[in-house]
Amino acid sequence: MLENKKIVFEKPGEARLRREALDDGAVPAGEALLKKVYSIVSTGTELACLSGNEGWFSLPGVPGYSCVAEVVKTGAGVKDVVPGDRVFCYGNHTLYESVPVSGIFLRVPPEMDSRWVPFVRMASIAATAVRASNIEWGDYVAVTGQGLVGNMAMQLAKLQGAEVIAVDVADSRLFVSEKCGADLVINAAKEDVAEKIKSFTRGEMVSTLIEATGVPQSAEKAVEWIGQNGEMIFLGSPRGKYETDITPFLNKIHLAGFNVTLKGAHEWRYPVVKTPFVKHSLERNSERIIDLMRRKKLVLEPLLTEVAAPDDCFNVYNNLKNNKETYMGILFDWTT
Repeated sequence: MLENKKIVFEKPGEARLRREALDDGAVPAGEALLKKVYSIVSTGTELACLSGNEGWFSLPGVPGYSCVAEVVKTGAGVKDVVPGDRVFCYGNHTLYESVPVSGIFLRVPPEMDSRWVPFVRMASIAATAVRASNIEWGDYVAVTGQGLVGNMAMQLAKLQGAEVIAVDVADSRLFVSEKCGADLVINAAKEDVAEKIKSFTRGEMVSTLIEATGVPQSAEKAVEWIGQNGEMIFLGSPRGKYETDITPFLNKIHLAGFNVTLKGAHEWRYPVVKTPFVKHSLERNSERIIDLMRRKKLVLEPLLTEVAAPDDCFNVYNNLKNNKETYMGILFDWTT
C-alpha cells in the first residue's frame, strides 16, 4: 500500500489536500502507475471548476491538467515503458495516478528541465489556434489575453513568421509578453487599441486575431482590429452571460468591406493520437512542442510564477482567485 495525496475541490471556493491509502498491487492492463514530479495549474479552467459553475466538473472533484512523472510500475500488455522512465502526460493533481500509456504519454528528453514539461499541454492548447489559422510569414497577428495560453499562442504565431501584438488589461502580463518576444504590447484598459494597431500595421490592421480571454465582450471589441478578409480565432473558452446587439459584429463577417472569418480552436478539435488521415493530432502537437522546448525556441522562464507544495493548495487557489492577473504558470511540486 502507498500513501497517496490529492488536491480536492471540496466545495465552491475551497481546495484541500487529502491523504488516502492506494493499493499499488495490480496496475490495469495497458496502463502505468506514475509518481508525479510536477503538475501545472490551468488558471482559467481550474478557477471555473473551483467556482462550481463548470458543468462538466462535479464537486467534490480532483482537478488537474498535465504533469511530468516517473513510471513506478506497468500493467499487462505495456511495452517499451519501464519503471524509472520520465514521461509527460495529461494527469490530475495527485501524487500517484494510473494512466493509459497510449495517446498523450511521451518520454521526456533527458536534457529537458522537469519544470517545463507540464507546460507542454498549455502550449499544445495554444498551438490549436495557430493550426486553425492562415498565419503566414509577414502577417500581423494580435492575441487578446496574455495569460499562459495566450502568451504561448503569441510565441507560436511569432515562430510562424508573424509580427505579433499582445493585448491585455494587466501591465504585469504585458511585461512578461515583452520578455517573451511580443513586437508590440497594448494595455486595452489604458490605450486606444485600434489606433495603436493601425499605426503599427501601417493601416493594414491584423490579418489574424487570436481571442484567448474567453470574454465575449473582448471578441466584440476585437473584431474592429481585423483587416479586410482577416480571421478571428476563438482559443479561450467563453464563460459568463453577455447580452448585446450582435448586428454590428455580424456585419463585420457579412459585408464585403470586412469579410471576417470566425474559427473555433478548442483543444479537442484534432484527434488525440496520430492518424494517417489527419495531419495534426494532440500527440503530434505535443511532440513538436517538446522539441521546441528542447531547442529553446519557446521562452519559458518568465512564465513560471510559483512552485508550491501541494499542502499549500488552499492558499494557492485563494491567492489565484483574488490576484489572477499577477499569476502565469503555477506548479505543484510533488517531491516535497
